[in-house]
Amino acid sequence: MNQDKIVERFKRYIAVDTKSDENSETVPSTKGQLELGKIIVEELKEIGLDNVVQDENGYVYATLPSNTNREVPTIGFIAHFDTSPDLDGKVMNPQIVDYQGGDIKLNDKYAITVEAFPELAELKGQTLITTDGTTLLGADDKAGIAEIMDAMEYLINNPSIEHGTIKVGFTPDEEIGRGADLFDVKGFGADFAYTMDGGPLGELQYENFNAASVKIHIQGKNVHPGTAKNVMINALKVALEIDTMLPSVEVPEHTENYEGFYLLDSITGTVDEAQVAYIIRDFSMEAFENKKTFIKDIVEFLNKKYGNIITIEVTDSYYNMKEKIEPYMEIIDLAEQSMKDINITPDIKPIRGGTDGARLSYMGLPTPNLFAGGYNFHGRFEFIPIENMKLASKLIAKIAENAAKNS
Repeated sequence: MNQDKIVERFKRYIAVDTKSDENSETVPSTKGQLELGKIIVEELKEIGLDNVVQDENGYVYATLPSNTNREVPTIGFIAHFDTSPDLDGKVMNPQIVDYQGGDIKLNDKYAITVEAFPELAELKGQTLITTDGTTLLGADDKAGIAEIMDAMEYLINNPSIEHGTIKVGFTPDEEIGRGADLFDVKGFGADFAYTMDGGPLGELQYENFNAASVKIHIQGKNVHPGTAKNVMINALKVALEIDTMLPSVEVPEHTENYEGFYLLDSITGTVDEAQVAYIIRDFSMEAFENKKTFIKDIVEFLNKKYGNIITIEVTDSYYNMKEKIEPYMEIIDLAEQSMKDINITPDIKPIRGGTDGARLSYMGLPTPNLFAGGYNFHGRFEFIPIENMKLASKLIAKIAENAAKNS
């Protein structure tokens, strides 16, 4: 793989602002995703892939035909265009850091410190791409796109490596939970796929959270504070009361591994009216259902207390892919062995989040998740070692090669 070319691609992709917008009703939710899709379509054609298309919803698909007479399963590799809505997604000043230890200064206000991010200690001697502290980086998941593109070009330029048919797909709006909504699983035509959407080197994931969003509306009663006794109902205070009734330890900042949580995502409003948003996450379906029931019970209790002033809407977002992957564990074995073949230590762990693969697995396309190589996604402290990107690209090619050898 050409290290300079993969970095060049990545920098080109992150320069396009593709942050998604959950308040938009269009598909994709932002125009920048269409713009990046058009760029990638042209690159796919230049590389030499077949059946390159960007559909009316912004999804991009392409095919690398088989170059072997063996019967080899058709493998898909998938990544997403959009970046988190949490921070500016147009990255014009990425920094290339020859990391030799210590803290990394981003600007006069922000630094990636070893104290806050101890994983830096393991990366001495590597070359890191960071932000300038004013934007996120977009390694989630533009690194995944660059890696897939790099691997496809490598396979085309090295026809002696036997492989079956490979499908690539790039999706919009993954960060707002819509990435798989209009994915054409049947047209994609893969037997199984991998999302290149994980974190540090070696991650291999086939378990993820069950997820739901919660929207609560509180209609308060606002009167002059001087005559408010036994009359006023402060909607903001009721919102805070809901939060205090949830388990204080079941929050992201106090949970890890297989522990679920409630995340207070936003509170907006006034004394008269307020809106509260939560997300609920848990690996166990039983615990997930219990969490949803518990927050509904809190609302029912407070409605009795205050007189039916609260409405709640709970919407499932995605489910744990584990039960859909377990019948096809050979695809996990394939990825694990391919990592070992190129001297990567597999790190099989659950995703404390979700990927398009979770939804796609329930849509009939088993899709575990592989590392993209980055750290600290969704914020200004995000970075990625160039070495990780190169190895992710190499892994894609090795999976394709091993699938053909094992057929």
